Amino acid sequence: MSRKKLPIGIQTFREIREEDFYYVDKTTYARQLIEQGKYYFLSRPRRFGKSLFIDTLAELFESNEPLFRGLHVHDHWDWQVRHPVIRLSFGGGVVRDRIELERNMINILVANQERLGLTCSSPSDPAGCLAELIRHAHAATGRRVVVLVDEYDKPILDNLSRPAVAMEIRDGLRNLYSMIKDSDAHIRFTMLTGVSRFSKVSLFSGLNNLEDITVNARYSAICGYTESDLDTVFAPELEGLDREQVRQWYNGYNWTGDAVYNPFDALLLFRNREMRPYWFETGTPTFLVDLLMERHVLSPSLERLSAPESLLSVFEIGDISIEALMFQTGYLTIESVRRIGGFAQYRLRYPNLEVRSSLNGALLQRLRPNPAEYAGQITQLHDLLMANDFTGLEALFTSFFAGIPADWLRRNPIARYEGYYASVFYACFAALGLDIVPEESSAGGRLDMAVRFNRQVYLFEFKVVELEPEGTALAQIKDKGYADKYRVRGCPIHLIGVEFSRESRSVVRFEVETVAPRTGHCSSAGFP
Repeated sequence: MSRKKLPIGIQTFREIREEDFYYVDKTTYARQLIEQGKYYFLSRPRRFGKSLFIDTLAELFESNEPLFRGLHVHDHWDWQVRHPVIRLSFGGGVVRDRIELERNMINILVANQERLGLTCSSPSDPAGCLAELIRHAHAATGRRVVVLVDEYDKPILDNLSRPAVAMEIRDGLRNLYSMIKDSDAHIRFTMLTGVSRFSKVSLFSGLNNLEDITVNARYSAICGYTESDLDTVFAPELEGLDREQVRQWYNGYNWTGDAVYNPFDALLLFRNREMRPYWFETGTPTFLVDLLMERHVLSPSLERLSAPESLLSVFEIGDISIEALMFQTGYLTIESVRRIGGFAQYRLRYPNLEVRSSLNGALLQRLRPNPAEYAGQITQLHDLLMANDFTGLEALFTSFFAGIPADWLRRNPIARYEGYYASVFYACFAALGLDIVPEESSAGGRLDMAVRFNRQVYLFEFKVVELEPEGTALAQIKDKGYADKYRVRGCPIHLIGVEFSRESRSVVRFEVETVAPRTGHCSSAGFP
C-alpha cells in the first residue's frame, strides 16, 4: 500500500478526496443516520473530526458523486436527487457577548443566502431569517432542506467563566435553534454537533425532538480512528512504531461501543514519529484545571468516578458537575456501563496515557510557582526510580512539598488531610506515565498506591500525623500483607511508608523495606 498525505487539521471532505489524503470511510454511519431518522445530536470532544463528518454530510446531500467513488455509500445513494443545505458553524473566532453573537449569526446566514441564491426579507433578525431561508430553499428547489449545525455550543463554552454573559448567549442560540423545529415540514435532515450536552430544557426547549446519539454503541466510532483503521488505512505509517506503545498512549476513547483514537493525535504521531501529548497541548482549558483545584478534586479519584446517565447528560452554566465536564471534554471516557431497567450507571476512566499523564502534570504545575522547576523534579523522579535511590526520593518529595506556596496551603483546608498528600504523590508518578493503581484492594485491605516500573514494584502507604512520626505507615503494609499478591511475579518489591505532619505540612518519615520475591525470575509482562 502506497503512502498518502496526512490530513492534519483538514476539515474539508472535498479537499481530502480530491488531493488524495488518507481518509477513513465514515459514510456507513452517514447512511444509517439518514435512513433511520431525521433529527440528531452528537457530542464529541474537540478535534475529533465532527466538522469533517458534517462536511461529508453536506457533500452527500448535495450529490457530489465523484467525491464518494470507492466509498461505502456510493452504491447506496440516488445521485440524481440534490437537497439544499444550510450550514451553521460557530467554530471560528471567539464570541464575547450577545451583540457579537448576533453579528456572527447574521454573517453566517448571509453566506448561506449567497450560496443558495436566496435573500431574507429581515436579514437583521437571525432566527426569522433562518426560518425564512428554510422555507424559500424548499420552495425554490422542490426538495426539503438539510440543516447542519457544527460547534453549536462554542459561543457558550467560550464564556463559561462569565456565567451572566454565557446565559445571554445561550438564550440567543436557543431562539435560533427553535426555528428548526418550527420548520419541520420543510426539513429533510438535521444534525447538530458540539462538545457539551446542554439539557433540552436550557438550550433545546424549542428543539426537543433531537435524537442524542452521543452514548450509542452503534455510533461510538462515528468520529475517530479504530484499531482496525490504523491497521488498514494507515498501515504504511506504522512501520518503526511500537504498536503496543501507540495503543497505550492514544487509544481508549469510548462511548459504549468501539474504542477510538483521537485523529489529531494519530496523524501528528505519524508525521513526527514520536509520542507526545499532541491533543492535550492544543487547548486544555484553564477553566478545567481551575475548577478541579477550586473543588479540591483529588487526582486519584478521577480513576474511579462513576455517574448516572442523567448526570453525564447535564451541562449547565453555573452548575457543572465534575463528571459531566471531564467526560464531555474528553478527559474521562466510559469504561463500563451497568443497566438496571431504564437506569444506567457509567464507570469512567482516563482514556489513555496521554490524558492521564498530561492532566496530572497540569495539576501539579498549578501547585508550583515555577513551571521549569516542576519539569526538572519530574525528570529527577524518573532517574531516582531507575536507580532505586530512596534517599534521593525522600529528599525530592520533601523539596516538592516545601515548594508549594504557603498561601495556597492556607486557603485550602484539604492540605491537612491524608488524601491531599497521596494525591500529590500519585500525580507525580502519573505525570511520568507510570503504571499506577490507587487504593488497590487485596485480601488484607486497601493499599494507598501501587506502582509498577522497570521490573520493580513499589507499594506506598500514606499517613498524616499531628507533628512527630509514628512509624505506622510501613507497619500497615507489612501487617496487612499487601506485598503477598506481588511475590509470585518474581520481581523486587519495595514497601514504602510515608508520614506527613499536619502542622508542618511536610514529609516527616520515609521508610523503605525491600522484600524478596518467592521466585527468582522477574517477568517483564505487564510492565511499562
